Amino acid sequence: MAETGFHNVVLSGKKRGGSDDADRNDYMVAKKALATMPPSWEDPVAALANSRHEFGEHGGVNMSIEASATFTVMEPETMRRMFDGELGPDRDFYIYSRHFNPTVLNLGRQMAALEGTEAAYCTASGMSAVSSVLLQLVSSGGHVVASRSLYGGTHALLTHFFPRACNITTTFVDLRDLDMVRDAIVEGRTKVLYFEAVANPTLSVANVPELCRIAHDKGAMVVVDNTFSPMVISPGRLGADVVVHSISKFISGGADIIAGAVCGPASLVNSMMDLHQGTLMLLGPTMNAKVAFELSERIPHLGLRMKEHCHRALTYATRMKKMGLKVIYPGLEDHPDHALLKALANKEYGYGGLLCLDMETEERANRLMNLLQNYSQFGFMAVSLGYHETLMSCSGSSTSSELNAEEKALAGISPGLVRMSVGYSGTLEQRWSQFEKTLTRMQDSSLFPKN
Repeated sequence: MAETGFHNVVLSGKKRGGSDDADRNDYMVAKKALATMPPSWEDPVAALANSRHEFGEHGGVNMSIEASATFTVMEPETMRRMFDGELGPDRDFYIYSRHFNPTVLNLGRQMAALEGTEAAYCTASGMSAVSSVLLQLVSSGGHVVASRSLYGGTHALLTHFFPRACNITTTFVDLRDLDMVRDAIVEGRTKVLYFEAVANPTLSVANVPELCRIAHDKGAMVVVDNTFSPMVISPGRLGADVVVHSISKFISGGADIIAGAVCGPASLVNSMMDLHQGTLMLLGPTMNAKVAFELSERIPHLGLRMKEHCHRALTYATRMKKMGLKVIYPGLEDHPDHALLKALANKEYGYGGLLCLDMETEERANRLMNLLQNYSQFGFMAVSLGYHETLMSCSGSSTSSELNAEEKALAGISPGLVRMSVGYSGTLEQRWSQFEKTLTRMQDSSLFPKN
């Protein structure tokens, strides 16, 4: 089986010349030097700052966009060596942009640094990242154990598509019940334990280290979706084998790009790019180089944005609770997972940029959101998250609508659960006054469920 070379994605390589072996000495020196550098596991921002910086073709501080779909070789023999896996992107040899593209590869280096993993590959969407990695790790007849509380699209993938199309079954569990998780994992059959670091939409927090220990003891790999909590939690540093993202959310920050990422061991990314059996290579969820360039320019200020998202979410949640509203936010001390998140979180990044208000009924939820958008201009009724404006949706009838009533109840999703992705536009007090304005307009105090 031919396997294309991936190796270490953070290697600093010079542009190749006419010969296949040109600059090999420089390559080996760079590889040795980087191998001795201490990793910055303590802080994602520090890790990003220590990662390789790609300069533009003419020395620009920003990398150039490599828009080519295909790439030339200087010698005929080179192409065979690339397809045999002898020469790869670690040495600046590229075949075709569905395989590896220099601009997309640079974004992958940033994502790997962000999550503290050996490698990363960026995809066309978050769902393509999730489906590709699971199909790579689980074959027909295989078994997955997953959290009951998942994004609706992922739940549908596991519940409906995989059994029908791939003969892959899933057992859903309550992650807080560690005995239930342990019992559900069948040694030799269960290939993956899958969950979200902070669950969509319930905001429950996964005990990543303990769940990883349980899974690894039974020979299963751990895949964690960290879309809700970049910077806040680093699952790869806590024992997870693979971290997936919908980059469309906080990492993008602009609500204008659809993208995803798979972060994990180089051997896994390499296998996913295998010419014969790699899911990324053969299913083709390719990221456009121009999209990768835009995203790479946003990652350097992700830490600043996350701190403000989290600061405002905590401030609003605290004030909402004092008003007697039924608010769910893991930064509040009475949240059942507050102590766990405090222990797992990277310091100084807060407790997440999302909060939930449980209005108990969809009617109440819709009335609140309608006034918050169309009367006080506090935020927008829209799915997704991580935007600079506050986005609101009633999860049960939107992003979790793929779950049936029983599944929603088991996941803890109330019919009136309003998920808020707290933005940072405007001043904090300006936005809070808009929220208060809505409460005054509603007048009927019985509309608000009390704690």
